[in-house]
Amino acid sequence: MILLSRRSLLAIAAVVDIALHARPTPVAAKLLAARHDLPPRHLETLLQTLVRVGILKGVRGPRGGYELARERRKITAGDIVRAATQELGEEGLGPLPQSRLVDQVVGPEVARASAAFLATLDEVTVEELCRRAQEGAVFGGAGSSADFTI
Repeated sequence: MILLSRRSLLAIAAVVDIALHARPTPVAAKLLAARHDLPPRHLETLLQTLVRVGILKGVRGPRGGYELARERRKITAGDIVRAATQELGEEGLGPLPQSRLVDQVVGPEVARASAAFLATLDEVTVEELCRRAQEGAVFGGAGSSADFTI
C-alpha cells in the first residue's frame, strides 16, 4: 500500500535536494529535474505551490531558482505533504459514497490513520533528511551542510 502520493514524495525529495544544493546559489528547476530524471515542467507547479505556502523562496533572474524560505530544522515532512496535497483536486474521481458505513465507520478510521501518518511525518525535519542524505552520499558527496541564513 502506498501511503504517499507521487506528488508528495516528489515534494519532499525536491525540498531536501534544494536544502542540500541551494548554497551559494539557488537551485534551478532544470537542474533539480535533471537530478530526479523528470521533465522541468512537471516540477514547476509543485515548486510554485511550495513557494506559495512559504516552504521555498523563488529567486528570479539568470542565476535564479529556488531556495528554502525557512531554516531546514523548522520544515517538517508533514508540512511539505500538506502543501503538496492542498491544491490537488478530486474532480474526476466521482462523488464519495453516501452511506452510513462510510460516514460512521470507514471515514473516521481513515481520518484517524491519516492524522497518525501526518503526525509521524511532522517529527521528521528537512534537517534530519539532509543529514541522512549526506551520510549516505546520495549525491556523491555533493551538497552543503549550511542551513538557511538571512
